[in-house]
Parts: sequence; C-alpha cells; structure tokens
Amino acid sequence: MKERNIALTIGIIFLVLGIAGFIPALVSLPPAGASPNVPLDAPSVTYDTTYGYLFGMFPTNLLHNIVHAAVGLLGIAAYTTQNSSRLYLRVFAIAYVLIAIMGLLPFTNTTFGLMPIFGNNVWFNALTAAIAGYYGFFGSTPATDMQAPRGI
Repeated sequence: MKERNIALTIGIIFLVLGIAGFIPALVSLPPAGASPNVPLDAPSVTYDTTYGYLFGMFPTNLLHNIVHAAVGLLGIAAYTTQNSSRLYLRVFAIAYVLIAIMGLLPFTNTTFGLMPIFGNNVWFNALTAAIAGYYGFFGSTPATDMQAPRGI
C-alpha cells in the first residue's frame, strides 16, 4: 500500500511542477543583459523556448515541463495497482538517478541541448530517485501486503 501512495505523491508533485512551469509568474525571467530566452549563468541549450527558473530555483523550459507533466500523469496512473506502482517507482528511480548524474556532467547537463537538468535539479532528481528507489525496491512484498484474516 505504501508504494501506491508514494507513486501517487511523486506523480502529483511532478504534475504540479510540470503545470507550474507553464505559468509565467512562477518562472523567473532572464537577468537584464541576457539574450531574450537564456539566463546569463546557465549553460546554453539548443531548445530555449520558455527557458527560465521555476520558482527562481529550478532551470526549466517547455520540454522539461512536458516531461514533468508526463512523468506525473504516469505516477498517478500507476497508483491503480500495487504492481504498477512498484514498477513505476523502480523505473523512475533508475531513470532519475541517471538524470541526476547527467546533470553533474558539463557535456550532458542540458540533455544534449534539449532540457536543463543542472543546478538545483540535480539534488531534486537525486532525492526523488532515492525515495522512489527505496519504496520500489525495498518496500513491502506482495506477501506482506496481505494481512491475515481476522476471526469473528
């Protein structure tokens, strides 16, 4: 049951982040003197549509917002069964550990020019991957999910 709740929670968080990235008031504009779509201190990206900092902390762009929303919807959909929740958490953990590592490397920290995954995104991705990994790989097993029937 815990895995289902974690999948739902991660799903809601990522869906909210994805939607928030589309709200201009929540995305910091580039500093004065920067090119129209790219902050001064950020690595350059090939795809700079809506490039900015969500909540002034997390670098994002249009593709990043779409990916967050899709990952969130998958997490919400995975909530339906224990097995799908566990599978979602396992895949999420593996993918987001790799994304966190990519965010640390200068030649991959923009996912090859498509999405910014550097800065605060690294610790956020690593933290959510650790939580998903714990519950996806070390959470309860199907046998322990069932409780013994109670006598009348």
